[in-house]
Amino acid sequence: MLKGKNILLGISGGIAAYKMADVASALTKLGADVHVVMTENATKLITPEVFRVLTKNKVYTDVFDEDPDDEVMVPHISLGTGADLILIAPATANVIGKLANGIADDMLTTTVLPARCPIYIAPSMNVYMLENPVVQENIEKLRKRGYHIIEPATGYLACGYEGKGKLPSPDLMVETVMLAVSHEKDMEGLKVLVNAGPTQESLDPVRIITNHSSGKMGYALARQAARRGADVTLVSGPVNLNVPLGVKVVNITSATDMYDAMTANASDADIMIMSAAVADYTPAVTAENKIKKSDGNLAIEMVRTKDILKTLGEAKKEGQFICGFSMETENMVENSRKKLVSKNADMICANNVKVPGTGFKVDTNIITLITADEVTELPLMSKEEVSDEILTKIISMRQ
Repeated sequence: MLKGKNILLGISGGIAAYKMADVASALTKLGADVHVVMTENATKLITPEVFRVLTKNKVYTDVFDEDPDDEVMVPHISLGTGADLILIAPATANVIGKLANGIADDMLTTTVLPARCPIYIAPSMNVYMLENPVVQENIEKLRKRGYHIIEPATGYLACGYEGKGKLPSPDLMVETVMLAVSHEKDMEGLKVLVNAGPTQESLDPVRIITNHSSGKMGYALARQAARRGADVTLVSGPVNLNVPLGVKVVNITSATDMYDAMTANASDADIMIMSAAVADYTPAVTAENKIKKSDGNLAIEMVRTKDILKTLGEAKKEGQFICGFSMETENMVENSRKKLVSKNADMICANNVKVPGTGFKVDTNIITLITADEVTELPLMSKEEVSDEILTKIISMRQ
C-alpha cells in the first residue's frame, strides 16, 4: 500500500529507539522506500546497521558523511525534500527544542528544515521532562507550525516512573503513516457513515442471541475511507477489533441501539454503508432473572426488529448514497436485486457465505457489486482491498 512512497525516519537518542526497527521493517514490507537518519546518541542505543539491513538503504548519522560514490550528493537536502512523510520517533526533548527554535546542528535537524512534506513528531521521555513547561511550549510551537504530534502513551517508563511519555506502539506509528500517505485523498470533504459487527439481543441477564459477525468488513471499510480523506463515523456492535485511526466510533449493543445510532447520524452523511449483521428478530420479552432450566423444551417468542436499511432508504436525501450488504446462501444475485429495489439503495454488496474465503471471521472476501445497471463480481481479495473497490465504485457513481 506504500509502494512509491518515500518515508524518512528520524531517530533520536531516547531509550525507545529500538522500537523503530519494527516500524522500519513494517513500512518496508508495505512497499515504502524507507530512509533513516539517526542522531549520534541514537546510535549508542541501536546500531545503524540494523536499519541498513531492514531498509536496504544507507543510514545517515553525520552531516559531513557524504560518500562521493553515493547518488545522494547532499543528503540533508535531498532526503528532506524528497520525502513524502517524515516521522521523528522517539523525539527527545532536545530534538523537539531544536526543531521548535530553528536550530540545525546535526544530520537529523538539518534534514528536517528544508522538508516540505507532512512531519510527524512522537515525543518520548520521562513524564516530568514531558510536563516541563519549556518542553510543552516547544511542542505547541511545532503544532502551530503544522507539525503533527503523536501523543505519547501512558504506562511504565524505562526510568522506573509511571506516567505519560512512552513511545506509542510500532503498530500505531505505522497506521499513522498509512492514514497520512497510503491513499490519494479522493474522499476528502465527504462524511461517511458505516456500521459493522453483530448485535446482541438479550434473553435474560445471562444469555444473548447474536451471530458470527466479527466486524472485520465494516472496520476495513471505515479504515480505508479514512485513509482516503473522509470524515468517518463507525457504528459498531460488540467486536474484538481496534478502532481504525482517524475514525469516530459509536458503540452499540442491540438492534434497537443500532437503529437509533444510524438514524441519528444519517442526515449529515454523504455516504452510508450498511455492513453490520443486525438481528432480524429480538425476544418479545427480556426476562428480569435468569431463565431456569426445566425438563421440557423452551419456546421463545421473537418479534421483528426495525429495518435500518429500509428506513434510511425511504428517508434518503438528494445526493446521499446508500450501500447495503447482502449475505446469501442461495439465489444471491436475484435476492440482492430485490433488496436493492425494496430498500431504495444505490448498491448492494453481496456474497455467498458458503464460498471458501468469504463471510465471517476471515480476512478475505468475494463480493459481487450489484447496482441498477450492472453486476460486477470481484475476485478473492483481502477485506481492505475489497473495501477500496467498493469505495472506488461509490465515488464513480456519485460523479
